[in-house]
Amino acid sequence: MPDGFSSAPPFIVPLSLTELEVPPEDDEHRLFAQKVVDLETLQPDEVEQLVKGLAFDLADKEVLCVEEQDIFDQIYSLVKGFPLLEPAMRGSLIESLTSNFSVLLPNITSLLKSSHDSSNEACTRGSLIHSHRNAFRIYAYFIQSIAFAEETRMDTEPEKPAGRANGKAKQNRKKHLPKPWDWEAQRARIIRLLATAIDEDLKHLFGAAQPEETLLAYIAKGAFSLLSDPSIGKDKDTMNAIFSLIGACSTKYHYVTQTAASILHLLHKYEHLPVHLAEAVAYAEKKYHDGSLALALIREIGRLNPKDYARDGMGADNVGKFLVELAEHMPRLVTTNVGVLMPHFGGESYKIRSALISVFGKLVSKASKETDVNAASETSRLRSKQAMIDVMMERSRDTSAYTRSKVLQTWAELCEEHALSIGLWNQVADMAAGRLEDKAAIVRKSALQLLTTLLQFNPFGPQLRTAAFEATLEKYKTQLESMTSQNPANEVAEATQPNSDLEQSQGSGAVQGLGHEGVFSETEQAPGSLQITSEPTREDTTESQMVDQTQSCLQTSDVGGIEQTRALVASLEAGLYFTKCIASTMSILVQLLASSNASDVEYTIQLLMCARQFNIDGAESCLQKMLPLIFSQERAIHDAVETAFYTIYVKKNPFETAMNLINLTMEASIGDLASMEEILRTLVRKGDISQNAIVALWDFFTFNAPGATVEQSRGALVVLSMVAKSSPKILSSHLQNVVDIGFGRWAKEDMLLARTACNILQQLSGDTYSSLLSSHKVFNNLVNVILSSGLPEESWYAAAEQAINAVYVLHPMPEDFSAKILRKFYSSAFNSSGLQIDEQKSAESSISVISLSRFLFLVGHIALKQFVYIESCVRKIRRQRTDKERAAAESQGSLDCEPDSSMHKVELGPSLLEENISDELGVAASEDARIDILQERAEKDIVSGGQSGKYLIGVCAPLVAKVARNVSLLQEYPMLQCSVMLALSKLMVLDEEFCEQHLQLLFTVAQNAQDDTVRSNCIIALGDLTVRFPNLLEPWTEHIYARLHDQAQSVRKNAVLVLSHLILNDMMKVKGHITEMTLRLEDEDLSISNSVKLFFHELSKKGNNPIYNLLPDILSRLSNMRDLQQEKFNNIMQFLIGSIKKDKQMEGLIEKLCHRFVGSTDPRQWQNIAYCLSQLTFTDKGIKKLADQFKCYEHALAMDAVVTHFKAIISKAKKFVKAEVKVTIDEFEQKVIECHEERKEQEATMQNALSHLAAQVQSEELLGTDASNEQSEDTGHGPHNCYKDSVEGNDLSEGANNIKMSEDNCVQHSIEEVADSCNKSELSNESNQHVDDSVDVSQSELDVPSTLQVMKEDPDASSTVENSKNYNCKDQEADSAGEVQEGASSDEIDVSSNNDDSDKDKTLTENAAAGDSNQVGDQDWNKRVLRENVKPKTVSHTKTRAAQKDVKTVKPVSRPRRRCVLEKQVNP
Repeated sequence: MPDGFSSAPPFIVPLSLTELEVPPEDDEHRLFAQKVVDLETLQPDEVEQLVKGLAFDLADKEVLCVEEQDIFDQIYSLVKGFPLLEPAMRGSLIESLTSNFSVLLPNITSLLKSSHDSSNEACTRGSLIHSHRNAFRIYAYFIQSIAFAEETRMDTEPEKPAGRANGKAKQNRKKHLPKPWDWEAQRARIIRLLATAIDEDLKHLFGAAQPEETLLAYIAKGAFSLLSDPSIGKDKDTMNAIFSLIGACSTKYHYVTQTAASILHLLHKYEHLPVHLAEAVAYAEKKYHDGSLALALIREIGRLNPKDYARDGMGADNVGKFLVELAEHMPRLVTTNVGVLMPHFGGESYKIRSALISVFGKLVSKASKETDVNAASETSRLRSKQAMIDVMMERSRDTSAYTRSKVLQTWAELCEEHALSIGLWNQVADMAAGRLEDKAAIVRKSALQLLTTLLQFNPFGPQLRTAAFEATLEKYKTQLESMTSQNPANEVAEATQPNSDLEQSQGSGAVQGLGHEGVFSETEQAPGSLQITSEPTREDTTESQMVDQTQSCLQTSDVGGIEQTRALVASLEAGLYFTKCIASTMSILVQLLASSNASDVEYTIQLLMCARQFNIDGAESCLQKMLPLIFSQERAIHDAVETAFYTIYVKKNPFETAMNLINLTMEASIGDLASMEEILRTLVRKGDISQNAIVALWDFFTFNAPGATVEQSRGALVVLSMVAKSSPKILSSHLQNVVDIGFGRWAKEDMLLARTACNILQQLSGDTYSSLLSSHKVFNNLVNVILSSGLPEESWYAAAEQAINAVYVLHPMPEDFSAKILRKFYSSAFNSSGLQIDEQKSAESSISVISLSRFLFLVGHIALKQFVYIESCVRKIRRQRTDKERAAAESQGSLDCEPDSSMHKVELGPSLLEENISDELGVAASEDARIDILQERAEKDIVSGGQSGKYLIGVCAPLVAKVARNVSLLQEYPMLQCSVMLALSKLMVLDEEFCEQHLQLLFTVAQNAQDDTVRSNCIIALGDLTVRFPNLLEPWTEHIYARLHDQAQSVRKNAVLVLSHLILNDMMKVKGHITEMTLRLEDEDLSISNSVKLFFHELSKKGNNPIYNLLPDILSRLSNMRDLQQEKFNNIMQFLIGSIKKDKQMEGLIEKLCHRFVGSTDPRQWQNIAYCLSQLTFTDKGIKKLADQFKCYEHALAMDAVVTHFKAIISKAKKFVKAEVKVTIDEFEQKVIECHEERKEQEATMQNALSHLAAQVQSEELLGTDASNEQSEDTGHGPHNCYKDSVEGNDLSEGANNIKMSEDNCVQHSIEEVADSCNKSELSNESNQHVDDSVDVSQSELDVPSTLQVMKEDPDASSTVENSKNYNCKDQEADSAGEVQEGASSDEIDVSSNNDDSDKDKTLTENAAAGDSNQVGDQDWNKRVLRENVKPKTVSHTKTRAAQKDVKTVKPVSRPRRRCVLEKQVNP
């Protein structure tokens, strides 16, 4: 730089680009644009020349030339009009500026490093620094301004849609288009250059003040604006440059507060930025070793109001993700300052709470893997870790299901990362087990996943049988006791030694010092013990072998001193606790298998599979209960069951597969066998059952497998019969084995083997059993099974049933063959001696009871199978006819397509023409009718044909009925009763007339039979009869429902299943009797309760949810059951209301239930209705409807229980309704409270009045004698005369007020005398209430002009009223109201009527003619009068009886009471 160099004015960064055109003030010295060129006024050539000239000057001159005024003006003009430039000009301008800026940065570095001693050189150096500082500002500002301008243009300019090319001219024009503008490349270059510039050491360039805040703010603003584009995250270099810019501005140049505010603003606005911004903050801390930016952000988030996040869902979500990422990158800093975030746990935003749980999980994981040499730091770290663990444990009971789920997920992650110590293992397991019963499905899902993870990564070993741990624990406890007794001194010495690991132990009986490996050393710990493989353990290991195996695994190579042994014992205790904890969840897992939520079932199956692999007690039996879920309509559940079954039982070697399938059939129920059959059918169709496995099953059946037993042989045959239903060809080569073994000597050892053999014979295909017709060996064996007496009584019935079924499947003429069987059995059993039964004889009688039972069973079952056989024959005929018609139609269509079809029709002859004519005349329909008639006749002849002697079953039917009616015989032989009722039921199903004759007998037996099995069979038969003859059974519906109250659990269960089947299949109408079904929801048997719950769940899916219409009636019926406990009522109604999901139905229920208050006077019903209302889900409309129906339940608000339920409704509604409805809720709440207080006050007043009246009566009793005499002298009537004159033959106890007065204590005046003395005065009830329907007025009362009623005395009072009452009515008007005055000398009741005499007489006449017999007791009458004294009413009596229910009440006007002239003043 030459001597005398004068620096240019300083460049001050403006707030906006256009401020550079504003001239400085007089005292201000700065660089500004003096000659601005408007690019819009220039031609394109002129603009191009301007850009080229500027580029030449910038390239030719020094980099400091930007301070020159003319170059500065040109740059400003081009940057201002940058959007108007052509792409090539933009690129040229950016290239020139960035190139010079790139050259400037090294010059600044070299300038700051150079040192000069002389003063002149120092002065020149100062000028150079000033020029470089100016140039730095100018280049940085203009380059950033270009970036802003282009980003704005890209955001505002819409993308032009690609149009179609119009001819070759357009295509040729495209060849000469300039290269498109690549702004992304230019943007990346600019941001990297700015990052490099800011990263330079500018301390000496800018002095102590460093770069001014406006420049840093401008550069940082550009960086943050680039982050708003989601696509920029794909360029790693650009993102790193942005991170460097943010870190340098905030950390290096202490621009922290503004940067933190900008980051928070972006977090609340863009959901793709949390991860990137966390990386930027972590980058700044890592590069500059300064966490001030992260600290500022954490504190700023902590200072925010938690309520703000409740309103900003996206902001809360983004801030949560940012904190989690920040904890991942900077765990130490976040751990130190996490306390400022704790207030957000008390906020309403569950997203922030869930994010903080994730943050704690990250921090606990990092803290578990880090160790500090410094003891103080280590103590602080452990204390912070324990505090975070406590918070995570506490938050497992968070109000939000999402937060509870996040807690469980976080613990699962810690477990997978090996960050969970043994001390915490059981605590976490207990927490997860408790969350299995959470009401939220996502929480249950997370709990199941956590338990599965705990099992997979458990540190206690690969075998977790309780017996193994107990045996090993007992062994080491004994060893520890012996060591303690032998070396007590060593124990004390070792106990006094410091052991930091033991001090850090957590949990009950667990030692953290052992590390994650638990009781295994690092060399002995097998990888498979912590991570489950896909292959389960072998099943052929006995329990004792498993115990030995587990003990050997638990033994360490060398257990040293007492402390090591004690630690091992503690770990064994922890392992035992863990195994018991997992085993205790099996009952809950069984319930989850029946859940309606698919995720519950899927993850429960996964947990059970994992538990079975670790040999958890009860896991195997629980897994077998998943088999019925194969019939689920949910595809996910169906696939999960199929996959689990294949993995556990089939995915083995052939021998193991056969053993597993056989073991499943050993003690399986009928439902389990049906489920297993469905699964095997699917697997066979997919080819998952190998041929080798089928061969192994045949080996077990034929006793060729080593150690095969009779039970295993039968189990193999059961499995083979299931497989044969999908693949009958497997029986072709083993039919002889089935006959020889199934019906041979082995059948006598296994009672069910013959039945299974008969069952598998039914699976033979057509080609296979057609060859059997020539050889009757199979049928002979079937006859032998039926006629044989060698089979035990328990197994004969099952075997005979399947044998008859096989006959009807295989034999070409089953009806003839069955008749022969029946005759043979009759001849062999009864010795052709006739059916003579002596009830007094025992087994030595001419007829054996066992033979008679079997014979009746055969009669019933053959009749039923004959009925089914007729239906199958009819279906076969119809199918053949349909196939024939289809073939004819196809041949007709082919003939119509041919051109010479007319010639072919002539050649075919008249047959085709006859078929066409038959179709036109409806012969086909008549053929169907004829088939129906034949079918009906054949079915009827089965039972009714016995009259002609041609049908064997019909001949036996009277015998069945006769035996069924022999009560004494059946009571003596229960097995005979079971057989005969089963046969009777089957015959009733076949014939309607026979059914009607014996229906009453069936119901009688269903109710009174002593055997539970007989009653169960009867209820099942009644279900079949309801399907068969619905009109015949409809009057007996109530008796079918009555079986729900049977004492036997099996009968109730069958009744539930039968009624569920009938109702859900629309075979029985849902009526009021359904209330009996609701009572079974609280059945003591859990299976019955679950079945009823399933029934109502399925019922709610039908149509428009029938439960909605049934609910009010169910409520009334349950409320009338006085013996029903309130808790059971609440549970029933809560479940039923929970099945109603639609808002419209909820609103309808609100109205229906409110109207129930009006028609009910029972306080218990009020309480029940209010409870049902509290269980509803209230919407805005529902709340308004409830408030509108206030008049309906106003009178019930006097009960505290009712008000409590209404307060619960209001409290629940406040949480969910909109803001505009909260005003309505507040008003409604105030109205309820006020009404309740008013009603309670009325009740209190009434009680006080009754107490006062009772006290007054007692005081009057003391003066009763004198007052009675004085009253008699004044009136001239004795008590008896007064009573007779006033009543005149009518008993006042039967009147409206039900006044029961004693003859000896009667003191009131007669009605006629009082009327004369008071000059037609009218006296009504003290309350002036309307005339009740129950008023009964005597004729003597109708004769007087006005009616007067005087309050009666207490019926128990023995004294008379001391003071008489005289009334002066001269100045009283007809519309005056009554007033009660309590004086010191007497009690006075002054009641005036508002109606004239004619209207009252008319009303009383109507009431007398149509009065009810309802009476009100003395106490009720007093309460009614006193209640109306508190709130008197005046009504018009001119209305009819029908209109008296809706009378309007008018507040009476109090008037001063005037005394009559003749009224006596009597001293008290």
